[in-house]
Amino acid sequence: MSSHHTNPRSLLNAATRSLIERVERAGRPPMAVMTPLQAREFYDIGGPMLDLQPAPQVDRVEDIQIPARDGHAMPARLYAPRSEVALPVLLYIHGGGFSVGSLTTHDVLCRQLSRLGHCAVVSLDYRLAPEHRFPTAVLDSWDALNWLRQQGQALGLDTTRLAVGGDSAGGTLATVCALMARDAGLALCLQLLFYPGCIGRQDTASHHTFAEGFMLDKQTVDWFFANYIDEADRDDWRFAPMNAPDHSGLAPAWIGLAECDPLVDEGVQYADKLRMAGVPVDLEIYKGVVHGFITMGRAIPDALQAHADAGRALRAAFEVRDARSSRI
Repeated sequence: MSSHHTNPRSLLNAATRSLIERVERAGRPPMAVMTPLQAREFYDIGGPMLDLQPAPQVDRVEDIQIPARDGHAMPARLYAPRSEVALPVLLYIHGGGFSVGSLTTHDVLCRQLSRLGHCAVVSLDYRLAPEHRFPTAVLDSWDALNWLRQQGQALGLDTTRLAVGGDSAGGTLATVCALMARDAGLALCLQLLFYPGCIGRQDTASHHTFAEGFMLDKQTVDWFFANYIDEADRDDWRFAPMNAPDHSGLAPAWIGLAECDPLVDEGVQYADKLRMAGVPVDLEIYKGVVHGFITMGRAIPDALQAHADAGRALRAAFEVRDARSSRI
């Protein structure tokens, strides 16, 4: 990637550079010095300020609950366009380092994916660390995917056409769900991954190049992972999907990465790993933008391009499955 740049900040596009300068001038404290509750509140209020306003219109927005295996009722939100037929569905798992993020922080993105993907989107409020450490988020995500497969018809969804997606930590969880789905014989149409975390140790070149001054800094990454996982578990493939013993037979992947992101190298490596295993991969790298940009549509216009690309990938994946099932 771009690890040999003398000044990596010269890679940023104008909108992203301007945003970072505004954030630096505002002098906001890093999440790592906050309590998890403070960090969540801060992200719930501050995050949406960078996103599209007003939120895009979707015909149907409905709060639901999804049971986890231990009886916990997970809040979730269903988005869907008006439709005469049962819609395919994307389970969307939000980012936030397993520690922050909510239905609120990813509301605009889920509306966009529903509109542009011509599908239903179910956004999941899985349990967060440090109150709920690894592997709770994995199990919550997997339980939600299974519940949608089994109960989605009651919500008017076409559960034969199911996809899983997420950004950052949510991208990790979506990646892991795709691996678990393959092992359980649950056929997914697509795994839709925005800058997913894929490795157990943050030692790629991009982690060094973009460690400071690119929105997601090393201190925050370390804080997220300390909240979530024990050092001894960091090589578990349910945290580091690159370590899964076998990547063949997985659902096709659409992977959208940010060029100036500590996680960009592992995203490229994971795309390569999938391709080597024979999995169809569509990889997009958005130039000059940083980690988190897809929920910053007001500040970083490239987010709109990424939304459109992801929507197109969803439509295509669901149409392929639809054509296949109508021939059977």
